[in-house]
Amino acid sequence: MSTAGKVIKCKAAVLWELKKPLSIEEVEVAPPKAHEVRIKMVATGICRSDDHVIAGTITMPFPLILGHEAAGIVESIGEGVTTVKPGDKVIPLFQAQCGKCRTCKHPKSNSCLKSDIISYKGTLLDGTSRFTCKGKTIYHFLGTSTFSQYTVVDEISVAKIDPSAPLEKVCLMGCGFPTGYGSAVKVAKVTKGSTCAVFGLGGVGLSAVIGCKAAGAARIIGVDINKDKFAKAKELGATECISPQDYDKPIHEVLQDMTDGGVDFSFEVIGRLDTMVSSLLCCQKAYGVSVIVGVPPDSQSLSMNPMMLLTGRTWKGAIFGGFKSKDSVPKLVDDFMAKKFPLDSLITNVLSFEKINEGFDLLRSGKSIRTILTF
Repeated sequence: MSTAGKVIKCKAAVLWELKKPLSIEEVEVAPPKAHEVRIKMVATGICRSDDHVIAGTITMPFPLILGHEAAGIVESIGEGVTTVKPGDKVIPLFQAQCGKCRTCKHPKSNSCLKSDIISYKGTLLDGTSRFTCKGKTIYHFLGTSTFSQYTVVDEISVAKIDPSAPLEKVCLMGCGFPTGYGSAVKVAKVTKGSTCAVFGLGGVGLSAVIGCKAAGAARIIGVDINKDKFAKAKELGATECISPQDYDKPIHEVLQDMTDGGVDFSFEVIGRLDTMVSSLLCCQKAYGVSVIVGVPPDSQSLSMNPMMLLTGRTWKGAIFGGFKSKDSVPKLVDDFMAKKFPLDSLITNVLSFEKINEGFDLLRSGKSIRTILTF
């Protein structure tokens, strides 16, 4: 029996308040309005950004349904939708792409002015939510809200992918993999024979390692205080790994000594202000490029000496690895299907959706790279 045009009752993980476990609830998911798409989720990853909201370091309205790295199948579409149809395999996009605004049209940008509108207000583009629970409106997260058996997204926030793609793997294309990989190949533009340092060897950091290797870097140094991650990093392309806790001097000085004055490219994939500065300082002062990948805490600033840039360093950042989402995600899935890079190695745990809090515990303890939840 078709569910199109009807309210769907399903299970979702609702965050009712800060610093509390997610609660599995029955929610109502309204049909998609014009230019919207309702998706049946198949798999979703647990990302550090979701945990930042739970911890309060990213500010969002409550209650809400988190989740932004996922893959599913279109259940129904609203009036005017032309890029997907029911039955299509799709990936929701937290970084939307309308294709019409000034930033979408700029060749160097992957931002979208409409994405900026929906990112933090907790609704879809029209300013309203499609979720209710116990008579209350439940807010959306980044226009995606994938911790639900069904979700509704704007058409500009979804990409159709290869119908043969394994959704429990390519769900990583919704955030983690492109964010790290693109930071190396697209944002930094790592060069062949270069030396790189990657701070933070979680799912995104390891994706940056994969990107550095794909670009032909000769030396890739992984930096993390969790030595349990070193073996996986080396498997994926790191040539050596170091822990700041093993040294008596600042880690940027250690890296400068190891690399005859500094690395060519550095990546901060943690989201800490101190490591952002360390990452900048460890790159060669005359031509080094340092990329901020990790999401910093809300409303915090860092101070730095302008001389760190005046000598010739470049300091930059990007969301989603610099990729224009709607254009790039289908191509990245095609590249994965063509075995151009691995995803399996990034997935360390697969749990049923109901065990979502267990998945977050694994993330916080450093015992998982990426945990995938299946519905």
